[in-house]
Amino acid sequence: MSVAGITETVQYLTFKLSEEVFAVDVAKVREILEITTITKVPQTPDFMRGVINLRGSVVPVIDMRLKFGMSATEQTVNTCIIVVEINMDGDITVLGALADSVQEVVELEPESIESAPHIGTKLNTDFIKGMGKHNGSFIIILDIDKVFSSDEISLVRENERHAA
Repeated sequence: MSVAGITETVQYLTFKLSEEVFAVDVAKVREILEITTITKVPQTPDFMRGVINLRGSVVPVIDMRLKFGMSATEQTVNTCIIVVEINMDGDITVLGALADSVQEVVELEPESIESAPHIGTKLNTDFIKGMGKHNGSFIIILDIDKVFSSDEISLVRENERHAA
C-alpha cells in the first residue's frame, strides 16, 4: 500500500543520522557542502548550531540529530551540510541541515513507500512523509517543510536578519 499523495516515482537524497537512513526529496535540495566554520548565534535553541556564509548569504545550520532528539553530530570527514529550501506559508527559507553523511540519490516507486507509523497521540510524526523500502532496509522519508514548526522557522529568519 502506497502513501496517499505520492503518486509518481520521486528521487530522494538519502543521508545518515547515527545508524538511521533518512531521505528528502531532491527537488528541495539546493546543494551539499563539506563541513565548514559555523558561527554560533547566542540565545538560539540547541539544535540551531549557528550560521554559515554561503556566497555572501547567511544560512542557518540545524543539527538534524539534535532536532530529532539524538546526540549532537560529531564532526568527521563525512559530516556535511545539506542546503535545503523550506516552504512555510508560501515563504521560502534556505537552511543547512547538518548530517553525519550523505549516502546516495535513490528513486522510489509509490508502491515501495508505506505510511509513517502511528505512534500514539503524544508523538508528532507529521514530518515523516513515509517509510521507503530500498535494498531490504527502511528509509525514513522526511517532509522537510514539516520538520520545523512555524515558530522555529520564524526564529531562524530572525537570526538570519541579525547575523546579516
